[in-house]
Amino acid sequence: MQIKIQLDESEIPRQWYNLAADLPTPMLPPLGPDGQPVKPEMLAPVFPMNIIEQEVSTERWITIPEEVLEILYRWRPSPLYRARALEKALGTPARIYYKNEGVSPAGSHKPNTAVAQAWYNKQFGIKKITTETGAGQWGSALSFACALLGLECKVFMVRISFEQKPFRRLMMETWGGKCIASPSQETQAGRAVLAEHPETPGSLAIAISEAVEAAVTDPTGQTRYSLGSVLNHVMLHQTIIGLEAKKQLAKAGEKKVDVVIGCAGGGSNFAGISFPFVCDKIHGADITIIPAEPSSCPTLTRGPFTYDYGDMSGMTPLLPMHTLGHAFIPPPIHAGGLRYHGMAPLVSQAAIEGLIEPRAYHQLECYRAAVLFARTEGFIPAPETSHAIAAAIDEANKAKEEGKEKVILFNWSGHGLMDLVGYDKFFRGLLEDYPLPEDMLRDSLKAIEPLPKAKPVKSGKW
Repeated sequence: MQIKIQLDESEIPRQWYNLAADLPTPMLPPLGPDGQPVKPEMLAPVFPMNIIEQEVSTERWITIPEEVLEILYRWRPSPLYRARALEKALGTPARIYYKNEGVSPAGSHKPNTAVAQAWYNKQFGIKKITTETGAGQWGSALSFACALLGLECKVFMVRISFEQKPFRRLMMETWGGKCIASPSQETQAGRAVLAEHPETPGSLAIAISEAVEAAVTDPTGQTRYSLGSVLNHVMLHQTIIGLEAKKQLAKAGEKKVDVVIGCAGGGSNFAGISFPFVCDKIHGADITIIPAEPSSCPTLTRGPFTYDYGDMSGMTPLLPMHTLGHAFIPPPIHAGGLRYHGMAPLVSQAAIEGLIEPRAYHQLECYRAAVLFARTEGFIPAPETSHAIAAAIDEANKAKEEGKEKVILFNWSGHGLMDLVGYDKFFRGLLEDYPLPEDMLRDSLKAIEPLPKAKPVKSGKW
């Protein structure tokens, strides 16, 4: 009875997959302050040019540098698990598989792009990287990558997560990263927010503003900014997950995948597991692909598709994406990595096309799913991962009702060993659901009313 499906190191994918090459309708371009498309050189103060080249690339396959692979070998290929105990508990005819990204040193999928971005920055001569983090998984992953590659790392961590997850801060510090609660007094963006809202829980949009400001105001020019989600090059680096999973499912004897699931905040881990399968769907495969997001931050399920800033202060280009408005301050749910106002443009366009089917889940339902998973499979999931588990359980129960054998794959994007405070509150009945009120959404969207509108374009094939 096979539980783990492993790949040999020699079988690791040697190229990343770029969905931009296969989308049926072209992506809308990011816009500058003047409303005109952003030229690559305009991004140079923020990102190194080798990263910018990947951001704008429409090549289908991009080679992974050998030096990056040498670091990824420390935990990749990651194992694919058959969730037999969960299947038995559910009494489902479905076969459930999960890709265990919690085996990385930082405990999540985030190092897949952190290592790549740190390497490209170092090749470009950069000495220091700034970034933001929500739950702390991205900040700890980039601190880890910078430690291995000899770069300085400064992380602005959303205040509510900084307070809820002190051990994430300690992970960053162990790897040499400097972690600062955001909003902070270190930047003009942070000071402005604190002056108006001194008790704010913070948001990823605010933290991004601080990190970008810290990078572009370095007088030495040796600092760049790094983002853990949303942008095209981040989606690209994460596709190693789905590419490995395809090889592993073939090894397990599976000829067809029926459902692919990932939790969705900014889009990186969902894209990582799903984009290679979105490619299959574009070319005729019958697959249901589900991004699972929090009902308190329902970017794909309730946010309009339009142009918006990626940060609170408007320092980033305008991106075509599903958004709740860059001024959105999400409720303080424990899935901090999913508390972002916008969605990756590539994921957003896949949703416009009908290639993916977004769903929103309440916090308590996700914790119930996480506890069932822990009590059957043994691993304790991160609160973010629990959204994918909830969707997988829904699909397994649906297969049971229909009496159909189905193959369900989801991304187990990180462990919850640093998130036990949330479990403690759940067990003591101190957590509640935070469905986003309609009036709060309307107020948040007022900030984007003056911005250019993005007209959704789709092929109509799905």
